[in-house]
Amino acid sequence: MTTTRRSLLTMASLAPLYSISAESLARPLTYADRDRLVLSDFGGEQPFIMPGARWRGFTDRVMGGVSDADFGASVVAGRRCARMAGTVTRDSGGGFIQMAMYLDNFSAAEFSGIELFVYGNDEDYNLHIRTADCGWHDESYRATFRAESRWQTIRLPWEKFTPNSVAAPLDTSNLQRIGLLGWMRDFQADLAISEVAFYS
Repeated sequence: MTTTRRSLLTMASLAPLYSISAESLARPLTYADRDRLVLSDFGGEQPFIMPGARWRGFTDRVMGGVSDADFGASVVAGRRCARMAGTVTRDSGGGFIQMAMYLDNFSAAEFSGIELFVYGNDEDYNLHIRTADCGWHDESYRATFRAESRWQTIRLPWEKFTPNSVAAPLDTSNLQRIGLLGWMRDFQADLAISEVAFYS
């Protein structure tokens, strides 16, 4: 992965992954004939995050694990992005690193799923969704995707997400968090994301 990186966050810090200017937050939400809604776009000169949302990065060290990761702004294969890279290990009862976008009870009921523009290292990663029906930290709706060592668009329809420790079906009218994870196995994770959107 050809890259330059400016590290903004390390280890298990819960500080924001990006500092977003008032100017970027004022940018209008991005629609394309109502077929897509861009939630976050790191590819331009000025990163965009949907107003009211925020990105954070953390590892299993928040619960006693020993996985390590760097999170921050990067340029991968000529494209600006947010990047999560580190060592995922099951040692000490852990097994994850995560960069997550927190939403304010956002409704995506009019959309069919989530679209990611990512660059990886030919490994599998998880995308976890939390809604108002999720209480305990382990409760979420989960899907797995393969991130190849090239920029690619991945679409995950809602029906691909399976509940974990949640009895209620996925309610996309009340989303609270979208998380990208290196998940529950020993491996070297390296995932860059340039854009996150809902699609119809």
